[in-house]
Amino acid sequence: MEILKLHERFCQHSLVFKGNTPRTIYWFKTDIKWFLKFYPDIETIDQITRERIEDWVLDGKLEKNWTAQTIKLRLQSMSSFLKWAVQQDYIKENPCDKIPKPRLPKSIPKHLTQDQAERLMDWTRNYPYEYKFDRKRAIAIMGTFLYTGIRKAELANLKMEDVDLVDKTLYVRNGKCAKDRLIPLHPLLIMYLEDYLKDRKRLKKTTPFFFTAMRQDSKMGDPVVKRLFEKIQKRSGIKFYPHLLRHTFATLMLEGGCNLYALSRMLGHSDIKTTTIYLAATKAHLEDQIGKHPLNF
Repeated sequence: MEILKLHERFCQHSLVFKGNTPRTIYWFKTDIKWFLKFYPDIETIDQITRERIEDWVLDGKLEKNWTAQTIKLRLQSMSSFLKWAVQQDYIKENPCDKIPKPRLPKSIPKHLTQDQAERLMDWTRNYPYEYKFDRKRAIAIMGTFLYTGIRKAELANLKMEDVDLVDKTLYVRNGKCAKDRLIPLHPLLIMYLEDYLKDRKRLKKTTPFFFTAMRQDSKMGDPVVKRLFEKIQKRSGIKFYPHLLRHTFATLMLEGGCNLYALSRMLGHSDIKTTTIYLAATKAHLEDQIGKHPLNF
C-alpha cells in the first residue's frame, strides 16, 4: 500500500482507538511529510530502514539545528507509526527500536518571578485598549494563564459550562493526552472572569465558547492571544509566551507552599516526575530545605 495512504489509516486508528488529540495527529502527518520530503523515492513502508531514519535525524541535527527534544519527538512520531505497522503485519519489525534516544538536557524551566508576573498583570490592566470588551477579555485571558497554568489550546477551547464561578472551579476537557482535569479558581481570577462575563453579556454573546471574538458571536480566533502578548511585551519589556506562563504558575505555586501532588493534578501531568522539574526552579523551596541541615554551630 502507498505509504501516505497507510499513514492516513494509522492516523485514523490513533484518533479513534488511541484517543490521540487532533493536534497530535497533525504532528504525525507533518513528521511523515518531512521524512518523505527528505526521501522522495520512498513509496512503501518496507523501504523505511533504520539507516534512513538515522540519516534523516543526523541531517536535522547538523543542517537544521534540531534540539534533543525535537529529535526525540520526531523519533516518537515515526516509531508510533512503525509500531502500528508491525501490529497490523505490514512489516516485521520497527526500525526505530534500535535507534538510541537522545539524552535530554535537564534544564531549569524558564519562568517569570513573582514581581514580573505582578507587573505583567498591571500592564494588562492599564494598557490603552480601544474597546472596553478588549480590556476585560485581555485581563481575563492573562489572569487565566497565570492563575491556572492552563495551556494555550486548552484556554481557547474552554466552554461556558467549563467555568463554574459558584463552585470556583475550571474544568479542562480533553486536555493533553485526552485527559480531563479540575482546577480550583483563585479569588482574584474569579473577579477578572466575572468582569469579563458582564461585558460578554452586555454584547449579547451566545457562542458556547467562553472566550469569544470581539466583533462576531463566535469562538475567539488563534491570533488574539498572539496579538495581546505582543502588545503587552512591547509596553512592559517582559518577554513571555503562553507556556512560560504555565511554568510561572507551577513555580510560584511551589514557592507558595503547594504540594507536588496537588500541583501535578492541576497541571494535568500523567507522571508526577514531570512536575518535579519545577522544584529546581524554586529558590524558596531550596532555601527551606537547606535550613533543615542538622549542623548548627
